[in-house]
Amino acid sequence: MAPRTDFPPIRACLFDMDGLLLDSEDKYSLCTNAILHKYNKGPLPWSIKAQMQGRPGSFAGDIFHSWAQLPISKEQYFIEQTELQKLHFPTTKPLAGVEKLLEDLGTAKVSSNGEWKVHIALATSSHASNFKLKTDHLQELFSVFSTDRRVLGDDERIAKGRGKPLPDIYHLALKTINTSLPEGEPEVKPEECLVFEDSVPGVEAGRRAGMRVIWCPHPELANEYLGREAEVLAGRTGEGGNVDLHDLGEIGDGWAEYLKNLEAFPYERYGIVVEKEKGGEEKI
Repeated sequence: MAPRTDFPPIRACLFDMDGLLLDSEDKYSLCTNAILHKYNKGPLPWSIKAQMQGRPGSFAGDIFHSWAQLPISKEQYFIEQTELQKLHFPTTKPLAGVEKLLEDLGTAKVSSNGEWKVHIALATSSHASNFKLKTDHLQELFSVFSTDRRVLGDDERIAKGRGKPLPDIYHLALKTINTSLPEGEPEVKPEECLVFEDSVPGVEAGRRAGMRVIWCPHPELANEYLGREAEVLAGRTGEGGNVDLHDLGEIGDGWAEYLKNLEAFPYERYGIVVEKEKGGEEKI
């Protein structure tokens, strides 16, 4: 189908965190592979990790244990995993382009109205305890996300079993924005939102929420879906199981874009105006 080109300017950017803003997916792999090695198992392949990414912990855990067949209980695995995560999560770092992107969006305006700022919210499957481990040393980076616009994986407002690839977390992230808009500013519509995701279930969640999506995957994940990028962008990989296809996108519909990284983000394409330095040049 012909891609849509008459989108309204983006008024809100909604961000996943693990593997999108931070290198925490590599930390997860480090912890998991250490345990697998301890019990004489091979490293976790990306074909399995791809199924786990972005999903609620319990769902991802079921996929992992079904594959790994470790000689220990799930409870013991969780204990060993938690200890390793306490060691490695505090060493997370921002991925390429993230610091500048968040800095730019912190002062960005909507092209159709120079007075409206671009709103930002966080929508991560990470629970509060892990979020704290991953971000306590990055307070300045995450300061662009006001606390009332941070939706975490254990948020009680998200019903149990309603994590990604279901759209609930992005609906809630948008609600946190719309309930805290400046007086006189109209509510942000789903099609005025841009979701930033690295995982395939996350892309599907964004598409099912009726939002535009940036897919910026780990290089190894991109390799797993080589040749299927259009399916990912439409949310049509089948990762979400039996769903109403009317909730998904269409191949080539123009609602989603694949980027290898977040450097040199194309703001103009999305109707976002970033602050310019003296002399009229966009900040670099």
